[in-house]
Amino acid sequence: MKKMRMLVVDDELVNVKLLRASLEARGYEVLVAMDGTEAIRIVEMEIPDLIILDIMMPKVDGFEVCRRIREWSQIPIIMLSVLGNESDKVKCLELGADDYMTKPFGIGELVARIKAVLRRAQAIGAIPTQPSFTAGNIQINFAKRQVTVGSNEVKLTPTEYALLQELVMNAGKVLTHAHLLNKVWGFEYGEEKEYLHVFIRRLRVKLEPDPRNPRYITTVPGVGYQFEDKS
Repeated sequence: MKKMRMLVVDDELVNVKLLRASLEARGYEVLVAMDGTEAIRIVEMEIPDLIILDIMMPKVDGFEVCRRIREWSQIPIIMLSVLGNESDKVKCLELGADDYMTKPFGIGELVARIKAVLRRAQAIGAIPTQPSFTAGNIQINFAKRQVTVGSNEVKLTPTEYALLQELVMNAGKVLTHAHLLNKVWGFEYGEEKEYLHVFIRRLRVKLEPDPRNPRYITTVPGVGYQFEDKS
């Protein structure tokens, strides 16, 4: 069985050594990069299954690395930072990161987050019983995992796709914050409502005619979200 390949990006050698040893001991293949420029080069050449990316680095920081990778790739990204404030977490998610962890953290917690992110990426392969879904000018081909708005294909990250799929498969139903976090992110997540706010906003930007006045993905204040099937 092919090992899952991780890319660890951090300018602190001690952190790189610790993460590499810990992840290899758990059966992962690990690539490393000590700065953002090297990280981008390795991603382009090796196409890892997941990227663990520190924010605070010289030359090219983690924010910029994430932004550049998201221009062409949907590889899952977990951002790491000593900065624990809400604005940095939201910035990471809005740039396209799939998760965010504040240093210091336990290896067990990181491994749990890695498994959750990979589970979301792999879950895309699970095709719903219906072959497609259409609402207005939004079309989803589940077999091809393809989303189009009008005649334009929309590129979604694994987490964005998983969230959209959960919403459309329950079109017309109100899904609570807890339900969506559990179904899309996993049982490890329960209080991260800001994740939902950011990813819903990202979906609206990509799918809605007017993201500020959503037609399809609507908010039920204090409860959750629903996909309104306005075919």
